[in-house]
Amino acid sequence: MTTSTHLVRTRRFAPLFVTQLLGAFNDNLYKNAMVLFVVYSIYNSESAEASFSALASGIFIIPFFLFSALSGQLADMRDKAKIIRIVKLCEIGIMLIGGAGLLMAWQGIAIDLFAIPLMLAALFALGMHSTFFGPIKYAILPQHLHKEEVLAGTGLVEAGTYIAILFGTILAGWIPVEVAAIATIATAVIGYVAGRQVPEAPPLMEPEKLDWNVWRASKRLIGDTLVDKRVFLAIVAISFFWTIGTVLFIQFPPLAKNVLTASKEVASLFLVIFSIGVAIGSVSINALLRGKVSARYSPMSVIAMGGFVVIFYFVCQLWQPLEGGALLDAEGFVHQRMAIPLMLALLGIAVAGGMFVVPLYAFLTTFVETSQAARTIAANNIVNALAMAVGSLVAIGLSAAGVPIVEQVLLSAAMCLVSAWLGAILYKAEIAAEAPPAQEM
Repeated sequence: MTTSTHLVRTRRFAPLFVTQLLGAFNDNLYKNAMVLFVVYSIYNSESAEASFSALASGIFIIPFFLFSALSGQLADMRDKAKIIRIVKLCEIGIMLIGGAGLLMAWQGIAIDLFAIPLMLAALFALGMHSTFFGPIKYAILPQHLHKEEVLAGTGLVEAGTYIAILFGTILAGWIPVEVAAIATIATAVIGYVAGRQVPEAPPLMEPEKLDWNVWRASKRLIGDTLVDKRVFLAIVAISFFWTIGTVLFIQFPPLAKNVLTASKEVASLFLVIFSIGVAIGSVSINALLRGKVSARYSPMSVIAMGGFVVIFYFVCQLWQPLEGGALLDAEGFVHQRMAIPLMLALLGIAVAGGMFVVPLYAFLTTFVETSQAARTIAANNIVNALAMAVGSLVAIGLSAAGVPIVEQVLLSAAMCLVSAWLGAILYKAEIAAEAPPAQEM
């Protein structure tokens, strides 16, 4: 029996895995249903559509920057399982608000005045939900798993996340928005039931007084975490990766509609392919590294990712759009001459990305004390959020400046070079840390 198969059969991992999977599914079902409905049914301008997609991404990210320090403190100083139950209960209320916004938009009731603000408010609250759950899903692994199981567990969490994103994205593009509204509420209820099955995970340190000052707590958290050079480099490299992913995800819906003249089902298909690819990469890198936490393959993985981004750009440039405002459905899209190269390039981007990022997350939980793991993930989330917010602002700025959406794709390729450089430095630091100390003569 493989380590992965063994883990998904155990109570110390399975309930957490299912809870995370349902949460990621719900986040993406709601967010994509909202963005696709607005892009395809409300706005009719490439610039406005790209700006709304970027705004939605930015709103979801803001809570990570504001509340990650507090979430990290709570996760390390309180029972992680108890926090999971509280967070999943809150998700039910969030989806009631978001579902109401989706239904109002579907009915055309006060779209600008109430429906869109309600939807964006729920999206912000979902960001808070993920902010408080995020540190736990990784930090609880070293507490419940054996040391040799942590990389496999991390890979499964990443793969499961992207499988959930896959199904959430498929549904968002293929079911009516009113059905999506009901489905998000039902999923939140099931997620709460699953979260109650997670075994207790008491703090591994004496509880300290919580610091509610966002700026001071964040500054201290990042400063304390980045003392280890390997952790620092891993966090910075992960941040660049998620900046790349944010820019790509922002671009997919307006690119599908305006460059490829494709329907929302095709935009959903793009996100599906991306999710499948990251899941494949997440599992593959564990097999290559044979359970060892290492950045050995990170530089070449992200260089490959950049190469596939460039291929994706050139295929988009060669694409022949439909005339007269017609849009390709999924079946019509896959029969286009350049559709297969386009989808293969996108799959390559995602597989390489998954191979790049999974070992870096494992770094964050294995090279620090177990009692500090949640705060390390929280510090990572703060830096990630800042980087992704910058990526969202750049995307908004480029769209406002009239830069064609397909040209913005090249920004992602350029950022891959920076990530490769960071990955190479990290691997050198890893080798240096493993080298035996020189003996004195």
